[in-house]
Amino acid sequence: MLVIGIDPGISGSICFFQDGKIIDVVEMPTMIEGKKNKKQVNGSQIFNEISYRIKKIDKKDIKVVIEQVSAMPGQGVTSMFNFGQSFGILKGICSAMQLPMYFVRPAKWKKYFNLINSEKDASRTRAIEVFPYFSSQLSRKKDSNKADAILLASFYYETYKLDD
Repeated sequence: MLVIGIDPGISGSICFFQDGKIIDVVEMPTMIEGKKNKKQVNGSQIFNEISYRIKKIDKKDIKVVIEQVSAMPGQGVTSMFNFGQSFGILKGICSAMQLPMYFVRPAKWKKYFNLINSEKDASRTRAIEVFPYFSSQLSRKKDSNKADAILLASFYYETYKLDD
């Protein structure tokens, strides 16, 4: 089974996780929008990244797990709109590709990894502990978004296996 774990948003990441191992992790593809050089997710590149990695896999053996995000207190209206737009683009791409999607609230996967009420960077530490072979690709503080996608995919893989 291939689990595609997605931490949505401009600075998010996409993890390709197969049979309990990290196959690849890519930062969320983005592009510049408008005159102010604001970033937005690049839907066509997301499609390409996923298509490239699933072309030889039966779709019934693929699960897409997207972090179920919502508005956060103190976040601006514009940034919240952009975040929601990114989430919608991801849902649209996966729907068009006919990939099954599952949504997991951050509290659920973070509780599984004992990360509730911890610093943002704690997920990077946990991912390095669980997947030490991948530590060189999680060496920067900004790699915490990659770690979130990895742990999200791992959470689904581990809990899904328990249900089998």
